[in-house]
Amino acid sequence: MLKEYALKNEDIEYVRENMPTFGVTKKISNFYYIFSDPTRILIIAALRVSELCVTDLCEILMLNQTTISHQLKILRDANIVDYRRYGKILFYKVIDKNALDIINSCFQDFAVVS
Repeated sequence: MLKEYALKNEDIEYVRENMPTFGVTKKISNFYYIFSDPTRILIIAALRVSELCVTDLCEILMLNQTTISHQLKILRDANIVDYRRYGKILFYKVIDKNALDIINSCFQDFAVVS
């Protein structure tokens, strides 16, 4: 049985050559996974305004410490946020400009007051 393609073989090969690698698509997928959880979005939104500690985030977002800490670990592992230590307190900030750009763009698109 002969298969018919819309593209010629050389065109198919051209498309293949211009596709990202699996590794690149995995990195993109992992990056956008960060935005799949509302709590992580809220944390990034708060940290885009100010550097904050976990206690501050708990108060602002009205969530418990366990939830905030868990989501911050995911954000840290993805290199979206980092922290600085002041004594026993860790102050978090957003370090990924792309994440800030996406959040700001989404808030603008959905008419969220900043």
